[in-house]
Amino acid sequence: MSILKSLLLAGIALASLASQVRAQTIYQGPGTYSTYGNQTYGPGGTQSTYGNQTYTPGGTYSTYGNQTYGPNGNSFSTYGNTTYGSNGTTSQTYGNQTYINGPNGQSRTCSTYGNQTYCN
Repeated sequence: MSILKSLLLAGIALASLASQVRAQTIYQGPGTYSTYGNQTYGPGGTQSTYGNQTYTPGGTYSTYGNQTYGPNGNSFSTYGNTTYGSNGTTSQTYGNQTYINGPNGQSRTCSTYGNQTYCN
């Protein structure tokens, strides 16, 4: 998993547990995500990545260095393998596993194998 993937995982998977990038995948909830080139197909619909922009059904995410800015004023900062979201989420990536913790004790684990990612 890339750092950007972790970054957006933190924001959305738990904004999706309240509503989060290998190419740049925004995890919008539990389920399976499949990435082919710049397209990702998952439970929340199709996502497309062009340069530093990721377009999702829920809005556009823009990444500049270690900062990502998303819809609704959310932002995410990545340092090493840890991402911090302005909404109180934190995610950590170790190998093919990403562990996401939300501000209200919510948690999610995403595992990546090839072009498939599985989130609980």
